[in-house]
Amino acid sequence: MIVILGAMDSEIAEFLSVMEQRETLTWQGIEEHSGVIDGHPVLVSKTGVGKAMAAMRTQHFIDKAQPRALLFTGLAGSLKLHIRIGDTVIGRDLVQHDLESKVLGLPRGQIPFTDIRFLVPDPALLESASRYQPAEGRVHLGRICTGDQFITHREMVSHTYLHDELAGDAVEMEGAAVALVCSLNQVPYLVARTISDMADDDAVADFNEILPRASHNSLNLVRHLLREL
Repeated sequence: MIVILGAMDSEIAEFLSVMEQRETLTWQGIEEHSGVIDGHPVLVSKTGVGKAMAAMRTQHFIDKAQPRALLFTGLAGSLKLHIRIGDTVIGRDLVQHDLESKVLGLPRGQIPFTDIRFLVPDPALLESASRYQPAEGRVHLGRICTGDQFITHREMVSHTYLHDELAGDAVEMEGAAVALVCSLNQVPYLVARTISDMADDDAVADFNEILPRASHNSLNLVRHLLREL
């Protein structure tokens, strides 16, 4: 079985629209849907927003479904001018940008008392995703920065570390948490994000406008991955 997750209902709605043999259960107030997409057994659900919710739900679905792979899709803000709204960023690695322990002599994003900093997805899934050709926009393999913040002022001094220290390409609120749980459970995973905004003052308006298009892009990417799996 393949587990497909997104943070919000709107990020998984397109998957449910094409799911066959659908059965729905509820766990801790969130619906989880099992069925078939393009002949592949899948479990689709939202996690909720933020790192803690994403980590908790990811562990739950790993325990429940014992998936052969876990795919996390949704939206992100761009940290690079050449990565535009509507583009797809495939996480070649992920990092928690709001994890900072400089007092311990550690670089930003490194988990204290471990050597874990940048989390790398399954190589086969990453290679497959790199061959995806979206209906609009371009595909970028990049570094996804995760933190419990909706970034709207990337040029503010307080956020320059996203590109200066971490060389980030996209910023969002769940991916590295999902990646960490999958890595520790040795479950192959991939995180892919459609760019919804440029992480600037127009971020909220851009986010709401592109959501339907982004969800359709996520579905097309996952269908591409399912074909190659």
